[in-house]
Amino acid sequence: MEIRGAMRPEFNEVLTPAAQDFLAELHRRFNHRRLELLARREAVQERLDEGEMPEFLPETLKVREADWRVAPVPQDLQDRRVEITGPVDRKMIINALNSGANVFMADFEDANSPTWTNLLEGQLNLRDAIERTIEFRAPDGKQYRLNDKVAVLLTRPRGWHLDEQHVRVDGIPMSASLFDFGLYFFHNVGRLRARGTGPYFYLPKLENHLEARLWNDVFEFAQADRSVPVGTIKVTVLIETILASFEMDEILYELRDHIVGLNCGRWDYIFSFIKKFRERPGFVMPDRGTVTMDRHFLHSYTRLVVKTCHRRGAHAMGGMAAQIPIKNDPEANRLALEMVVADKQREVGDGHDGTWVAHPGLVSVAREIFDAGMPGPNQVARQRDDVTVTAGDLLAVPEGPITEQALRHNITVGLLYLEAWLNGLGCVPIFNLMEDAATAEISRSQVWQWIRHGAKLDGKSLLTGALFREIAVEELERIKNLVGGDRFAGGKFGLAAKLYDQLITAKEFTEFLTLPAYDELLRIEGLAS
Repeated sequence: MEIRGAMRPEFNEVLTPAAQDFLAELHRRFNHRRLELLARREAVQERLDEGEMPEFLPETLKVREADWRVAPVPQDLQDRRVEITGPVDRKMIINALNSGANVFMADFEDANSPTWTNLLEGQLNLRDAIERTIEFRAPDGKQYRLNDKVAVLLTRPRGWHLDEQHVRVDGIPMSASLFDFGLYFFHNVGRLRARGTGPYFYLPKLENHLEARLWNDVFEFAQADRSVPVGTIKVTVLIETILASFEMDEILYELRDHIVGLNCGRWDYIFSFIKKFRERPGFVMPDRGTVTMDRHFLHSYTRLVVKTCHRRGAHAMGGMAAQIPIKNDPEANRLALEMVVADKQREVGDGHDGTWVAHPGLVSVAREIFDAGMPGPNQVARQRDDVTVTAGDLLAVPEGPITEQALRHNITVGLLYLEAWLNGLGCVPIFNLMEDAATAEISRSQVWQWIRHGAKLDGKSLLTGALFREIAVEELERIKNLVGGDRFAGGKFGLAAKLYDQLITAKEFTEFLTLPAYDELLRIEGLAS
């Protein structure tokens, strides 16, 4: 194993010889299958580009029709009515665990910029949180410590598509998924079990049940290696790709000894819808702001999650409220909270067993709604036999306007987020919303799609690459005025603008913006991918 990232003394507490051996064994056993599954994704995309439509798989019909249930859900995961998510920095972990939420998902994925420092410090921070020794002193002297009662901890490793270029095994970059999972599990499975909980995970961006099967095999090996029972690991899978929505039963079945629920990862789901049908003019998506969860294709998918999960004894988790309390504008704050309330009322009414928020200030809002609509710890007993969802329902393209205002918003959000990400921040408040990689992906994929298919802005001007660049220059100047000249000059806005332009004007769609952005991150760190 070659460690290419700069090692600080405390990092040796994470990358111990024994931990390195465990990581290397994970890589040698499972990386070849990961690469085969990624190649399979490319083959599926080619068929979609040629006009093939997704379907519920005929070959797994028996799995969908059979009567089976997942393994029992642990006691500390029975009530998940409010979950908060965020990156793995020290202050965030303390605030999230103290927030009053039932669960905190510590995120190595979309809310984290994968600098070497962020990754290794994140592992140390989570270890200290589990040990209840974590503390943080702010520059103003304020001290942060854990309360006596804290949220249940779940961790999200990065997706199968990402490499960890700071670590190579036998000359090959490690899977970022296996790196994040392996270090956390190796160091903390004993600590967590001693506290009456366990190694709990969220799994992102799965596209099919074969990718879930790979995770299950990883878990079985890891548990045997650490001499803990099968089922010690518990996971929730995010249904955040359009293809996974056709294989929910199959994903639950593959992970039945380990899975406790599915989650509606709404922002990545919209991004996936755009990405998978990018070559199809009939699938052009309207302004991001109009694609709300009451749209038919989204409401169909979330209700299918509830129906599928409850039939199998698993929890159906709702989606993210990305709003941030607006302290300096009471009226804007009232309107934002009204949107959150309506969204959470829809979720609890549909039968979801819990929901996500991005900010501690929304925990009490979401809790009040779920307390009123869900007096028990969950609604798993509530079967949704009344729900019928077809492939046509999942693939119904929403109608709506495409406006210059939305184009400008997408460009600005994309530039601001990329600049922050290149500076090591993966979760950023922008225009009173908490933006992460998923929402940034919607912003840039929409613009690419609109140019690709010659969308008309406000029904008038044809969007071309030249017009995009003209508007992007104007928005970059607006950003300069927004952040100030000194911040602009000292930041990475020029690099972000160059990268964003490449992503938008490329003839071929880039699968994830974090792939080329990661190459830039490595160059900033002095490494070549």
